Amino acid sequence: MTTLLEVADRLYGLPLGDFTPTRDARARELRTEDRALSAAVKALRKPATAAWVVNQLVRGETEQVDQLLAVGDALREAQRSMSADELRALTRQRRQVTAAVTTRARAVARGLGVKVTGPVADQVEATLTAAMVDADCAAGVRSGLLVTPLASTGVGSTDVAAALAAPEALGFAASARETEGVEDEDAGADGRHGLHVVPDPDAHLKAVAAADEALAEAEEQLAAATEEETAAREEVAQLEARGLQLQSELEELRRRVAATETAAEEAEDELADAEEAAAEASRVTGTATADRDAAQAVRAALDEE
Repeated sequence: MTTLLEVADRLYGLPLGDFTPTRDARARELRTEDRALSAAVKALRKPATAAWVVNQLVRGETEQVDQLLAVGDALREAQRSMSADELRALTRQRRQVTAAVTTRARAVARGLGVKVTGPVADQVEATLTAAMVDADCAAGVRSGLLVTPLASTGVGSTDVAAALAAPEALGFAASARETEGVEDEDAGADGRHGLHVVPDPDAHLKAVAAADEALAEAEEQLAAATEEETAAREEVAQLEARGLQLQSELEELRRRVAATETAAEEAEDELADAEEAAAEASRVTGTATADRDAAQAVRAALDEE
């Protein structure tokens, strides 16, 4: 009995432009046999370009992909065992392998009539890196049934099932494509086939050169980071000194404000005393004026007599 994964395995190994018409035709064929399976096939999503490139790698360059996943296994084991030397060595190897396989993938896609742009190549390499740092991502890549690229730092979980043609694809292994002595049924009319392993006699030298380049880049990044850290520490010291200066100035201002408030209170008390004295003086002056006026009246009366 035909299963969804068997149909998907066939479809996701096709040239990108053949996916949709072949899927629809297969769904129509299955309608009389198994309507549920027909609907499931019809619902299969066309893969994004980066996902399609990775799917072809899995089928045509199975040995290279398995090597990449094995390096990822070793890397994760080294992380668990906290072997620093092994971790550094395997990290360099991971970068070399993902870069090399991504370059090969671009060439194969170009041969199949699909131009891989820079952003797509970045997604391919990110997917391969995710497969090395995350076991679920590795299983997703090995299924050969990706519909979207993957991304993972190895910290936290990644929803790999959402990136696959079907949730049950996790754990499925795509069929390897025959490359020698057997015609590839998925090849185009011009006879172009998918990826195949080509031994590189200079692989070791290239790996060493890539490792040297990665080391130089890491040293440059370390030097830049150290310089930035030094500048940041100097700025922190300057800001701390400025903070102390401002704190001292603030304390002085607070002292002056307190002294001014005390002087203002004393001035208010003196003003109150002066106002009270002025009121008393005014009262005395009024009394004296009244006494004088009375005396003048008496004097005037005596003069009239």
